[in-house]
Amino acid sequence: MAHLHTPLFAASVATVAAIALLAGCTSGGDTTEERQAAAGSVTFWTPQTTPERLAAQEAVAAAFTEETGIEVEVVPMAGADQDQALVTGAASGDVPDVILHASAQTAAWNSQGLLDTEAAAATVDTLGADTFNQHALEAVTVGGEVAAVPSDGWSHLIVYRADLFEQAGVEVPGSVAELAAAATTIKEQLGVTGLAFGTQAGSASATEGIQSLFQSAGCELVDDGEVTIDSDACVDAAEHFLELRNSSVAGDFDATSARAAYLNGDAAMLLFSTHILDELAGLDEANPVTCPECGASPTFLADNSEFITVLDEDHPAQYGAVLSYGIPTGANTAAAQAYIEYVLSTGYVDTLAVATEGRIPLRNGTADNPTEFIEAWGQLGIGAAQEKTTAELYGDEFVSQMADGINSIFLWGMGTDDAAIAGLVFSQGVLSGQIEQLYNGTSAAEVTAAMRRAVEDVQASL
Repeated sequence: MAHLHTPLFAASVATVAAIALLAGCTSGGDTTEERQAAAGSVTFWTPQTTPERLAAQEAVAAAFTEETGIEVEVVPMAGADQDQALVTGAASGDVPDVILHASAQTAAWNSQGLLDTEAAAATVDTLGADTFNQHALEAVTVGGEVAAVPSDGWSHLIVYRADLFEQAGVEVPGSVAELAAAATTIKEQLGVTGLAFGTQAGSASATEGIQSLFQSAGCELVDDGEVTIDSDACVDAAEHFLELRNSSVAGDFDATSARAAYLNGDAAMLLFSTHILDELAGLDEANPVTCPECGASPTFLADNSEFITVLDEDHPAQYGAVLSYGIPTGANTAAAQAYIEYVLSTGYVDTLAVATEGRIPLRNGTADNPTEFIEAWGQLGIGAAQEKTTAELYGDEFVSQMADGINSIFLWGMGTDDAAIAGLVFSQGVLSGQIEQLYNGTSAAEVTAAMRRAVEDVQASL
């Protein structure tokens, strides 16, 4: 796979030292086989399972092996399959050495004693805790201890048509309340959907939409064990959510139809993940741009779209995903640490290039260059052919905006003892199951009270 980026970054001194120790480099005459035997090997589970992504990860692993003599087996395994496989492996004493996984899994696995938190914390210390996205570190901190090593993720952003904003005479919103007002004005004046986003009651898309907008409005699901989804801030958030939902001229959306509405030119704004970046520029054949102007000008949407990467500066809480490297209890710890240090330094840019739109660095840079990796991300190609970079398409300022957005990543309960209940509420779609009442005329106060009771039922089951 051809990537648009600068040469690989130099490994940290600590990583090189660890590798040397692992490889047993006591003499220059050791054979490759002898070094590998001394170092052991690494089994790496990854949820990045498409053929192209798997091949890119295998290339990074091969480069690590060439440098260290430590063999790496890259095993594709979806997140849903990792949970049972790890439990089964732990029972038999056969666990992988490194697992790339979601933050909700970090909390669950740690509670079961399945993660070597000391090894993870030591890896973060070696790389430098202050070089990481601090919110990402919070997401993998359980009981005051770092339980995994943040790698990369994606965040929600709002794409908006600058030309339609000008036509409607609306300003760029800086809060959920302003977003709702802008969406309503656009619908009334231009007859197009104000904001396209997931609103179908009971769906995963609505679950994401609710959490994304509620938390950006300063609403907390639970605070130190007390369910607070019916607070004044949450009632206001529910009212604005309804207004935003009603800004649609095409009924309720799921993620797929919301994206299509924006690509068709039928919506002035879209709440979506960073995966929209290549599609917006017409670089994804599976999701082509189809707006009326796009036939004559394929880059029309990219040229006329701008981004809000942090909706509310007073409540910088962008919904997103955090992927981290976990080291299971019983793993080949030293080799696992060396591998993680490698893929977060020397091999980091190639690792991000596996899927640039959805793999934004959670390690911003190094001690010597604090923005090294986020800047390098902006020079990576996006889309299947990876012919254009985000900086080329959207400008250097956008890369800085994305740094602000990913550094504001937030998930309810993360880094606290409330992470378990928040994860269950999300995975079970508890809030989206209640939202239809809001659509049917029930007051926001009554709906959030019903949400509270539903969350308390989940809490009681823990």
